[in-house]
Amino acid sequence: MHEVDAAKEDSHRLRRILALLVFVLGWAFANVLRLGRASDAILRENYKSILAAESMIDAIERQDSATLLLILGFSEEALTSFRENESAFLQSFARAEDNITIEGEKAIIASIKSGYSEYLVGFSKLRDLTGTGNRDEVGTFYHETLKPAFVHVRDACVRLREINQDTMFAASTRAEAVAQRALWSIAVIGAIAIVAGVGFSLVLSRLLVRPLQELSEAARHVAEGDYDVEVATTSTDELGRVAAEFNAMVGKLRSYRDLNLRQIVTEKQRSDAIIRSIDDGIIVVDEELKVININRAAASALNVERSEAQGRHFLEVVNNEKLFGHVKQTVESGRPPDIAEGEDVLRITRGEETHHYLFSIVPVQASEEVLRGVVLVLRDVTRLKELEKLKSEFVMTASHELKTPLTGIEMSVDLLREQLPDKLSGEQMELLSAAHEDVHRLKALLKDLLDFSKIESGKVEMDFARVPVSVFVDKAISVLKSQADEKSIELTAEVPDDVPEVRADANKVSWILTNLITNALRYTEPGGHIRVSAESGRGQVYVSVSDDGTGIPEEHQSKIFDKFVKVGGAESEGTGLGLAICREIVRAHGGTIWLESEVGKGSTFTFSLPAAE
Repeated sequence: MHEVDAAKEDSHRLRRILALLVFVLGWAFANVLRLGRASDAILRENYKSILAAESMIDAIERQDSATLLLILGFSEEALTSFRENESAFLQSFARAEDNITIEGEKAIIASIKSGYSEYLVGFSKLRDLTGTGNRDEVGTFYHETLKPAFVHVRDACVRLREINQDTMFAASTRAEAVAQRALWSIAVIGAIAIVAGVGFSLVLSRLLVRPLQELSEAARHVAEGDYDVEVATTSTDELGRVAAEFNAMVGKLRSYRDLNLRQIVTEKQRSDAIIRSIDDGIIVVDEELKVININRAAASALNVERSEAQGRHFLEVVNNEKLFGHVKQTVESGRPPDIAEGEDVLRITRGEETHHYLFSIVPVQASEEVLRGVVLVLRDVTRLKELEKLKSEFVMTASHELKTPLTGIEMSVDLLREQLPDKLSGEQMELLSAAHEDVHRLKALLKDLLDFSKIESGKVEMDFARVPVSVFVDKAISVLKSQADEKSIELTAEVPDDVPEVRADANKVSWILTNLITNALRYTEPGGHIRVSAESGRGQVYVSVSDDGTGIPEEHQSKIFDKFVKVGGAESEGTGLGLAICREIVRAHGGTIWLESEVGKGSTFTFSLPAAE
C-alpha cells in the first residue's frame, strides 16, 4: 500500500508539472502574438508611405523629363506625359497625406504640397514662354525657377521615404528584441519544466516498471506457448486489475488450447480418412511445392510409397515437367491454370501398359490473399480412353465396310435414272431421286467420319512448312467466290503485309477456311458480307471469318464444335462434323479455335496458328 500511496502522490506532482507546461505554452503564445503585432505594425504604418514616396519620386522625375521635351519643341508629347504623371503624383500624395503616423512626417507632407504647387505654376509659365520662341529666356527660366522647384519636391519625397524606412528599421529592431525575450523566457521556463518532469518521471517509472516487467515476462511466456504462468496481484489499483484480467485471459487460453488441440487432431484424422477412402488420386502440395499429403490411389498411380512421398518436392514424386509447371503456376498466381481441352491428361507408362489420368489443379485459399497450398486430383480415365479408341476404330472400320456397298447402290440408282426414265412413273422417279440424294448424303457422312477418325487417332500426316497466310486465304476465296456471287454476297479478304508466315499444312488450313466460309454462305442472306482477316500477336497468327448473317443462339455456342451438332436442327445441310474436324486440325497445329456470335448480327470464327520462327 505504501507503493500505491507514493504513486498517487507522484501523480499529483505530475499534474503540477503539466500545469507548468501549459503556463509555458501560454507565455510563448503571448510573446509570439506580441511579435506578430509588432511586425504587422511595421507593415501597416510605414509601408504605404514608402510606396507613396517612391511613386511621387518616379512621377515628378517623369514630369521633369516631359519639361525637357517641351523645351526641345515636342509640346504635344510633353503635355500628355506631364498630365499623366501629374495625376499619378497627386494620387500618391493623397495616400501619403492620409497615412501620417510618425513625428516630422506632417511637415514634410506640407513642404511637398507647397513645393509641388509652385512647380505646377512654374510649368504653366514655361509653356507660355515656349510659345514666344525665345530659347534663351526659356532655358534661363527652367534653370533658375523650375528646376529648383523640382529638386525641392523630389528631395522632400526622398526625406519622406527615408523617415519611414528609418521608422520601419526601428520597429524591426523592437520586434527582434521582443522575439529574443520570448525565446529566452521560453527556453528558461521550458528547461525548468523538462528537468522537473524528467525527475518526477524517473521516480514514477520505478514504481510502474517493476509490475510491468513482470507482466511483460509473463506475456512472453504466453507468446511462446507456455500457458502455465500467472502474475502476482499485490494491489487494487489499475495495475492490479490489469494483472487479474491477464491471469483470467491466460486461463481461458489454456482451456481453449486443450480444446483446440483435440479438435485439430480429430479433424486431421477425419480428413486423412476421407482422402484415403477416395478412389481418385489426391496429392496435396504446400506453398513451397512440397507434398504434404497423398492418398493410396495417387501413390499407386505414381508407383511411390506414401511415407516416402510426404515431405518431398513435387517434382521428385511426379516426374513430369509439364504438370509441375501447372502446379507452380497455381501456387504463384493463386488461381487454377488455364489448360486447353485435351491437354489435361497425364500419361504414365508402366512396363508395356500406358495409363491415362485426367488431372485438375485447385488452389487452397486460407483467405483471398493467403494461399495454403494446391490440391492435385488424378482421375483414372484409362478405360474411357480404350473405349474411345475402340469407338474410333469401329467407326473407321464401319465406314470402310459401308463405302463399297454404298458405291454399288449409287451406281445402280444412277443407272436406273439414266436408262429407265420413260418406263417409270413420276412417283417412282421421285423415289429414285430421293434415294440418289440419300446415297450422296451417306457418302459425305462416311467421308467426314473417316477424316475425323484419322485426325482424332493421329493417323493423318501433316505436311508442315512455312506458309504465307495469303496463300491459303486466297485459295479458299477463289474456290467459293462464284458461290458468293450467285447469292449476291460480298466475299472479301484483309491480310496485312506485316502478318508473318505460319508453320502449317497449307492444304489442311485451306480446308478449314473453306469449311468456315461455306458455313457463313449457308447462313448469310443475299446482300450480306463475309470478311476473311488475319492479324498477329504474341507469337501467334489469328485468322478470322466474319459474317453478318443470322448468328448462332447462345445455347448452341458451347457445343458448336462437338460432333454431329447442327445449328439449324436436323433439317440443316451438312453432316455436323465439319467444325469438329476444323477443331481437330487446329489442335494438330498447336492452335485453338473459338466463336463469337450474336443472333441477328452475325458470327465470327477465329483460329490461331503458330508463327514461323
